[in-house]
Amino acid sequence: MTSEHKDWNEIKTNDSWAIFKIMAEFVEGYEKMAAIGPCVSVFGSARTQVDNPYYQQAVECSKLLVESGYGVITGGGPGIMEAGNKGADDNEGVSVGLNIVLPFEQSCNDFVNHPVDFDYFFVRKVMFVKYSQGFVAFPGGFGTLDELFEAITLMQTEKIEKRPVVLFGTKYWSGMVEWVKNTMLGQENNISPEDMSFLRMTDDPKEAVQIIKDFYKEHKLRPNF
Repeated sequence: MTSEHKDWNEIKTNDSWAIFKIMAEFVEGYEKMAAIGPCVSVFGSARTQVDNPYYQQAVECSKLLVESGYGVITGGGPGIMEAGNKGADDNEGVSVGLNIVLPFEQSCNDFVNHPVDFDYFFVRKVMFVKYSQGFVAFPGGFGTLDELFEAITLMQTEKIEKRPVVLFGTKYWSGMVEWVKNTMLGQENNISPEDMSFLRMTDDPKEAVQIIKDFYKEHKLRPNF
């Protein structure tokens, strides 16, 4: 057999051994997150600067979440994530940073008081969803959309219980919501009308938190285990 035609059965990989690293990340994540109490995940762009109004509104929203008895979970990085952690930490609340380890970035921002590090994005995403009582999505990029639609899909398919989802920034999100309503639902019938109930938009930090509070007037908070 020539070098151009290798026997794939002879090629050894370390894929099987990676299972143990994945298991270790799940175990560590479960143990740390189960002890933190009710939290809300705050998503948004890592590129948002401190002088951006969305940064300041994320700080205010997170402060109000702490005042309402919730901790705040973010990805632990800069931008909106930093703002979310800052608001929680400023009010002496639980400020969780689910930090992904990357070659050139990122370390947790200075406002995280409950850091959890991950090598695997999919393990990190499980922690975002499993231990969140609700989700507030500020303007962001592909990562924000990924986390947002992951949560909605799991609720739509009843893999997790329904939880409040708040889209902060009507100017930013309204185009997407209209497309979902008019094209995804109206033209193509790819979702059900009741799926639109997952999405609530606002420009007011107080209203964002009130949406979550109102939801839990009618639903019980889930335990973290």
